[in-house]
Amino acid sequence: MIPFSDLRTAAYCPRKLYYERRSDRNPPPAVAERRDLAYRYEELVDAPDAAFAGLPTEVPPERYRRNLRRARDRFDDWAAVADPPRRDVFLSGKDCRGIAHKVVEDPPRPSLVSPGSPPENGVWEPHAVHAVAAAKALAWERERPVERAYVEYPTHGVIREVGLTTRKKADYRTAVRTVETLDGPPPRLQNREKCDPCEYSDECGVKTRTLRSLLS
Repeated sequence: MIPFSDLRTAAYCPRKLYYERRSDRNPPPAVAERRDLAYRYEELVDAPDAAFAGLPTEVPPERYRRNLRRARDRFDDWAAVADPPRRDVFLSGKDCRGIAHKVVEDPPRPSLVSPGSPPENGVWEPHAVHAVAAAKALAWERERPVERAYVEYPTHGVIREVGLTTRKKADYRTAVRTVETLDGPPPRLQNREKCDPCEYSDECGVKTRTLRSLLS
């Protein structure tokens, strides 16, 4: 049974997954602090600027509130996403398993909380693969179709809906095959945008333009 996190990493970089499997994969405390914002939307959507002091938000309070209000106006599931009936739900499907940070009911939809920043539109491909995996696992457990999921970026107050399109399902299947066939280290990527921030770049041997590599 494949963990959701392995699929997400494989969609980002199979070589990173190879190195990740050989190291301590416990997330740092900052990840939990950022994800905790996803359970404070109702408190923050109309909060004064002073309430944001010390919070790990990545945008000014005005923009944060605007992002949350946009989600509140757009999604019928806003109340359930802001105050989910089920939190940190373990899901086990046909091919994969893992934690959905929230599960919205009627109809059932998983929601995943990312500690990072959102793209300008939609969600990052690894997060889309993760969302499809969670939706498929939830569908397997409930024995009913689950066609949508959410991905949240709470440091920005952004919530994005992910439809299980043919393309996204194909990306999911590609990630599954990648994980299932991973044996030795895959070929290196030629993508500085992915390699520069990777914590395994030195071990991997990819030459990057980070300050650390420039000074070495």
